[in-house]
Amino acid sequence: MKGVKPVVKKVTKINRDLLTLTYGAIVSQIVKDTDNIKEANDQLEKLGFDIGSRLIDEFVAKSEGKLCQDYKEMANTIAKEGFEMFLGVKGELQELKADSHKDISFNIELNENPLTDFVEIPEHLAGLSYNNIICGAIRGAINSLLLIGKVYMKSDQLLGDEKTIIRVECKREKLKDED
Repeated sequence: MKGVKPVVKKVTKINRDLLTLTYGAIVSQIVKDTDNIKEANDQLEKLGFDIGSRLIDEFVAKSEGKLCQDYKEMANTIAKEGFEMFLGVKGELQELKADSHKDISFNIELNENPLTDFVEIPEHLAGLSYNNIICGAIRGAINSLLLIGKVYMKSDQLLGDEKTIIRVECKREKLKDED
């Protein structure tokens, strides 16, 4: 999927502050509705998963069905084009390891994250994975590509880390008729 600009130009943009505040309200409501932080984190990840499994369809439609030829291209497309299309920021691909169409792992570093503008996690919510929706969205998207994945925040500026880094580890799902 070469050529970021044509794909990104086809997407209607919303105001960054509106996105930030709306997401903050969603997180706040989930925290109020759940019994504990782990349950809130799980719900944010599930919400992201459901969103990601639909975003991949929109991404493919807007990119006119051009398919990635290998895992490296897929990882680069997620980091650069996917993040730019849906969050308005470009991620930087790091530590890519791909094993001949079976396993892949990589990091995506975000220099900025519009979801965390104006956000501070209060002490009583320590352990809240505020960005779990992003991890879930990536997992949902790669799951739609027949990859079983684990996606988590390796480091998060919102929690005081120097950088925000998302770790993606996945394996190709074995189809029934494959040996």
